[in-house]
Amino acid sequence: MHIIGGEGGCKLLRVVGARSHRLAMATPLSPDQLFARLDTLGIAYRTYEHAAVFTVAQAAALRGELPGGHCKSLFLKDRKGGLWLVVALEKRRIDLKRLADGLGAPRFSFGSPDLLYEVLGVRPGSVTPFALANDPDGRVAVVLDQGMLTCNPLNYHPLRNTLTTAIAPADLMRFIAVCGHRPRIVDFDALAVAP
Repeated sequence: MHIIGGEGGCKLLRVVGARSHRLAMATPLSPDQLFARLDTLGIAYRTYEHAAVFTVAQAAALRGELPGGHCKSLFLKDRKGGLWLVVALEKRRIDLKRLADGLGAPRFSFGSPDLLYEVLGVRPGSVTPFALANDPDGRVAVVLDQGMLTCNPLNYHPLRNTLTTAIAPADLMRFIAVCGHRPRIVDFDALAVAP
């Protein structure tokens, strides 16, 4: 396992030790397969194990002083059937109507749990940019919070909501590119004050 520098205590979190990883990339990937892919790419990360969390509030209560940007990921479907993964800082309020308008997309709603699993191979509570590895056909358009990318490291679930993985912003961008996606970087602060 690669370690990203930084200090910080965590409540009820423990670092997951190095394991042997299979390189086979079956869909959907398991966390171990994801870690193997990160290792193969030379991407540094640190993973913590914890109780299952399903909301931002649950994650905040559990993590203690885990350093970095803490993020949320929204799986959205637009009115014309387009699929979107929006990844932002957890405290960011996201107005779906303004976001759709800002992206020039039809009206957004949340994608169903079945569609989420079909396309990204994860269940509700585990939505993450790491799930883009399960979307080789590029069905999902990716939107990243510009402000989020100034935090280092960034924390996401690695395909399961009983784990949190920290990764540097540049490595996140490289991972997304290797998965065949080109994210749109959005200034959510400007979007919030748009007329």
